[in-house]
Amino acid sequence: MRAAIFAFVALTTLPAIASAQSFRAVNDLSVVPLPGATFEVIEARGEGPRGIWCAAAEYAERRLGARDRIYVAAARGPARSVAGRKSVVFTTDASRLSQGPFQSTSLGTGQVGVGLPVAHAIQFCRRDDFETTDRILRRN
Repeated sequence: MRAAIFAFVALTTLPAIASAQSFRAVNDLSVVPLPGATFEVIEARGEGPRGIWCAAAEYAERRLGARDRIYVAAARGPARSVAGRKSVVFTTDASRLSQGPFQSTSLGTGQVGVGLPVAHAIQFCRRDDFETTDRILRRN
C-alpha cells in the first residue's frame, strides 16, 4: 500500500516540478534549463528558426540576465528533456561549444557554434515582423 501511494505521489508531482522549472517564451515555446550555462528550446507548432532564436534570447535575457551572445550548443535534434520532441540547445558560454563560435549570414539552428547577440535575437519576438496577415487585416 505504501509503495502504491509513493508511486502515485511521484507520478503526479514530478511533472509539476519539471514544468515549474521550464520557461514559457512570448511565442509560447518552452525553454528548459540544462546543466551548466545551457538550455533547450522545445519546438512546437512548426515554429522555425526565428521563433526558436526568439525564445532562446528571451530566456537568456530574462532568466539568465545575459546581454552578450547566445550560441547553438547542439543543433536541432531529439529533445533532451521531453521525449518524442525536437529541440535546439543553446548556451551563453562559448567555451562550452564543441566547435568554435562563428557568425552566419543566414539564420539557422543546424550548426553548432553559430551565435547571435541577445539584442539581435530578441528582435525576432516582435509580432509585426512576421505576422503579415494580421498587419494586412488591420489596414482594411
